[in-house]
Amino acid sequence: MPYQEVFVLFWEQVKESIQEGRFAKLTMAKTIGKPELKNIFLRPVYSDKGFKVLLKFRYRSRDTEDQEQELSLEEALEVIKPHIKNPFLSVLLFTTSKDVIFKVNKKGVGSITETFPSFQNVTQAKSDLE
Repeated sequence: MPYQEVFVLFWEQVKESIQEGRFAKLTMAKTIGKPELKNIFLRPVYSDKGFKVLLKFRYRSRDTEDQEQELSLEEALEVIKPHIKNPFLSVLLFTTSKDVIFKVNKKGVGSITETFPSFQNVTQAKSDLE
């Protein structure tokens, strides 16, 4: 199945974990080559204004400062989608009930696997933007 279709199924699990209060973190990893951008992270931010995520770009070079912004889940999706397959080949969803791994292979085929949870509790992100 093309990775775009599999990613839609994966993203449904992201939304479900947030609705159920199980979302701990999302990490984009495993890059093609050694691009300047090393990882993209999403961490939960719960507030009176509703659920947001802290989107963090982590760079390989120590000279480049990490960038953070607080976004709605829909806004974060629009930011991360262009990075799937170029350069990131995997997206890891960490929840308190399971870890869900989305991968894209060299042929552009997506897959989802599940493993035991890495996180037992949800830790809210502390934004430097406040």
